[in-house]
Amino acid sequence: MPTVLRVKGYRFFFFSREGTESPYIHVESGDDYAKFWLQPVELARSVGYNSSELTRLRRLVELHEDLFVEKWHEHFGQA
Repeated sequence: MPTVLRVKGYRFFFFSREGTESPYIHVESGDDYAKFWLQPVELARSVGYNSSELTRLRRLVELHEDLFVEKWHEHFGQA
């Protein structure tokens, strides 16, 4: 479960065995969790975050989207 980024108390990561899915990023802080699809950025699901936190998370995902996609392809050996 590679951690790609830690910022503002959030951990952004993906699971090593899910390379057959479209690129995504998980984010967690405490017991709260969300999953965002990348390209385009879209919320897949969340548990515990309120709407303002999800807006903040979406902005962070959009800000770091290139990094997340790059790390996804590096990890799963895709061009």
